[in-house]
Amino acid sequence: MSERLAELSCAAFTAELASTAPTPGGGGAAALLGALGVSLCAMAANLTRNKKKYEALYASLTDTAERAEALRLRFLTLIDADAAAFAPLAAAYSLPKDDPAAAAARERALLDAAGAPMDTLRLCAETAPLLERLEREASPLMRSDVGCAAVCCRAALECAAMNVWVNTRLLPENGRARALEAELGRLRREALPRLEAVAAAVTEKLVNG
Repeated sequence: MSERLAELSCAAFTAELASTAPTPGGGGAAALLGALGVSLCAMAANLTRNKKKYEALYASLTDTAERAEALRLRFLTLIDADAAAFAPLAAAYSLPKDDPAAAAARERALLDAAGAPMDTLRLCAETAPLLERLEREASPLMRSDVGCAAVCCRAALECAAMNVWVNTRLLPENGRARALEAELGRLRREALPRLEAVAAAVTEKLVNG
């Protein structure tokens, strides 16, 4: 496909995802979930900051909206980056096992395939503080959107982690793979509770007022 995956319509992207084509896959879906989450974040900030009642928070909400928009664009690039890593991986695994270059090619391709989902994890971690701020500052009319943003980013983080592990676990003796897993573990420990706390706070307010 010559068209960038990130530029497909929702219908076309999901059709590709459901097809027998190897890409897009879980890594691309993770990046899309992240883009959806930060898009909701930007929307909630944009719609709140233009209300006179929130004039005092205009600068903070503008900062949140601008940071979220920058993250949205970065998430979208990762959809195609994840797909681009598949062809070299498939080529590496098609090499004969007795080819002296095969092991090194597979190792390099597996690490490259872990790259885009690892970046998705990092971006999800960057989103957490924006959503914490927004949970405090956004209009109550935007409350459910903030909660949905947190849930999308939490799902993106977990999906991305799976797509790192599926590659790094095939490299039990590789120091770079272990370093990626260590960073992955730290990001999950730090970001997941923050995203879950935002979703829980929103749910509590929606249910109990």
